[in-house]
Amino acid sequence: MQKSGKTALVYIIAAIFVAASLFFLIKKETLLAFAAPAVIGVLLLYVFSLDKVLLLVAFVTPLSINLQSLNTSLALSLPAEPLLAGLLVMFLAKFAHDFSFDRKITRHPISIVIYLMFFWMIITTITSEMPVVSIKFIVSRLWFIIPAYFMCAVLFKDPKNINRFIWLYIAGLIIVVIYTIIHHAMNGFDGDTAHWVMSPFYNDHTAYGAALAIYVILCTAYLFMPNMKKSKRLGVVLVLCLLLLAIVLSFCRASWISLIAALGVLICVLLKIKFKYIAIIAVVLIGLFFTFQQQIFDSLSKNDQDASGNIVENIQSMTNITTDASNLERINRWNSAFRMFNERPIFGWGPGTYQFFYAPFQESKNKTIISTNSGDMGNAHSEYIGTLAEQGVAGSLLVIAIVIAFMYNGLMTYRRAKNRESRILALAATLALLGYYIHGTLNNFLDTDKLAIPVWSCMAIITAIDCFHADKENFYETNEFSERQ
Repeated sequence: MQKSGKTALVYIIAAIFVAASLFFLIKKETLLAFAAPAVIGVLLLYVFSLDKVLLLVAFVTPLSINLQSLNTSLALSLPAEPLLAGLLVMFLAKFAHDFSFDRKITRHPISIVIYLMFFWMIITTITSEMPVVSIKFIVSRLWFIIPAYFMCAVLFKDPKNINRFIWLYIAGLIIVVIYTIIHHAMNGFDGDTAHWVMSPFYNDHTAYGAALAIYVILCTAYLFMPNMKKSKRLGVVLVLCLLLLAIVLSFCRASWISLIAALGVLICVLLKIKFKYIAIIAVVLIGLFFTFQQQIFDSLSKNDQDASGNIVENIQSMTNITTDASNLERINRWNSAFRMFNERPIFGWGPGTYQFFYAPFQESKNKTIISTNSGDMGNAHSEYIGTLAEQGVAGSLLVIAIVIAFMYNGLMTYRRAKNRESRILALAATLALLGYYIHGTLNNFLDTDKLAIPVWSCMAIITAIDCFHADKENFYETNEFSERQ
């Protein structure tokens, strides 16, 4: 835009703001219009600096509030989701204008799996029992993946933006952590209150714990960054300690399992065990589970350890399928999902529809004290099993395919990278994603901004490092970065 045009635009916007402020102040007797500068500022960022909007999204996502938590019928997370929707519109407008995007990103293996996921979502939306619900599901998934993966992959061409994005999310998360700890302390750090004290920022302790686990891994990575000042390294240590304390107080058992799994893979990587052997071990373990599942469940039925503040007891309680209502309800949801899958194994019931149809698939023997006959308690509590019910076997296999894609490309990027920063960030992003998808066997949060932004941005980190940074001797040797992209 020419300089004169930009100046005229500023004057026009200022005039509109003054007129609107006077109208609301005089006619409506409200000060609401004086929030307009923030709104106008964000709109100007959309016009002149989209990269700043992406960084803003990183900061506000953990601080966003879902309107449903305020007893409204609108399931919208403010301000993150409107910002993401705006980014999606800008991306589509630009793409429609010049049909151009960085080919290295569009042809990356992770990107290809994402295309296949959307293709199958469209197919299963056509066959969906509730097409409108499925269309909404696809649109919401688009405004997560387009900004957090494709646009962030471009943003991360400037390596400094990787650090900025990670630490801006952590900055927002720290505010939530401090708020949560204070509220938890006011309730005596009771285990039951740990389930809701992070509200309204996170809907429950499992989503909160999943986000904490991701950023514990990413934060730990910065302890090993080269050429970092002692003061900054001390700051990283303090932040890491705060995040670990938050995980302990969250009483989220799945977070500890995801961290332990990530540590196990890290040990394999440091021992230079090849990816194919890690994959073989995973397949063997899964095969053994299904082969001896009856004996395993018989053994688990003898465990009556409930969740507690003790880390060891908390992890032990994960296998309690006798008295733990949370675990029993998960089994109820999974069994319902498998029955839904058996009825529609190819196309499933449609993306986003599980919560509307699982009720009649519950069996009375599987119901718990937290089950409802109407089946209005949410999703299937598994990224894999929920997708199996909604999108059939191909949908679930594509979830596994995205795990294989980021694991393989992340580890290969780590091994071939010529600079230490690329190696550390590629490995950290891979382990963070692994931790989430381990967590994803017990919960599914990719339909929320709180976890979708961290997950897809970690994939963008792997893609950007693989495409633009791994071959450089100096990580901060900046590639040409254009805000027009």
